[in-house]
Amino acid sequence: MAKLILDAGHGGADPGAVHNGRQEKDDVLRLALAVGERLEKNGVEVAYTRTEDVYDSPFEKAQIANRGGGDFFVSFHRNSSPEPNQYSGVETLVYDQEGQKIALAETINSALERVGFRNLGVQERPGLVVLRKTGMPAVLVEAGFLNTDADNERFDLQFDDIAQAIADGILRFLGVGSADRPSEDAVIVSTGNAAMSSAGDTAMSSVGDTALGLVSDAAIGPAGDAASLFGGEREEDVQDEDSGEKLYRVQVGAFRRLDDAVRLERQLRVQGYATFITT
Repeated sequence: MAKLILDAGHGGADPGAVHNGRQEKDDVLRLALAVGERLEKNGVEVAYTRTEDVYDSPFEKAQIANRGGGDFFVSFHRNSSPEPNQYSGVETLVYDQEGQKIALAETINSALERVGFRNLGVQERPGLVVLRKTGMPAVLVEAGFLNTDADNERFDLQFDDIAQAIADGILRFLGVGSADRPSEDAVIVSTGNAAMSSAGDTAMSSVGDTALGLVSDAAIGPAGDAASLFGGEREEDVQDEDSGEKLYRVQVGAFRRLDDAVRLERQLRVQGYATFITT
């Protein structure tokens, strides 16, 4: 079983972001402990860089993780912007776009998106010490903007759901079933209409750019065609609120390995399709 090192950012004399008396160090310590508790209930070994309001430098945090012999490192933070209520959403930071950390980061982001956060994606931050100096795949989760009222309201009102979502995302990545949400096959389902063209083949199939789930009958012909793509399975019809166009939600694939699902999802997103991974 993998061992997770959970890092609550900042601490002690370093409050992190501050807004209207709210301090990042407090939010992320609470979140790290809540996620760790849920992981431990599912048999995952967890260690922390801090469990109290104390300060260690980012370099010291990385060394704590390295000495702890962790397999993965997850650092918890909350974002901030120059002006209050300027931005909203979650993003996860990585050292580079290689290795298992990308799948872990994208899985966590997708889980938080399902809770209601806007998914701002995975970003490279090679200058961050806790990502550069940890000797294991490392991600840094920015759980909403501390100076955005909507993100704070969601963080407070849905705290248990947020902690569970992060834990479930990690468990899915590790291939461990959650006690609260039993794990099944990971499948990719499109959730957005894509601009489609007839030029060129996609990386997915010889059928070309029409290789996606939630597509319009105007784009590819009869509704049945949507379900036939990649052996996709049509679910319910939906209607685009702006155009009034009828769309179809279609399951694109089913996988035993989360890495395979994430790989396909990334390819589809590059092609301009809105997707999510569900179980």
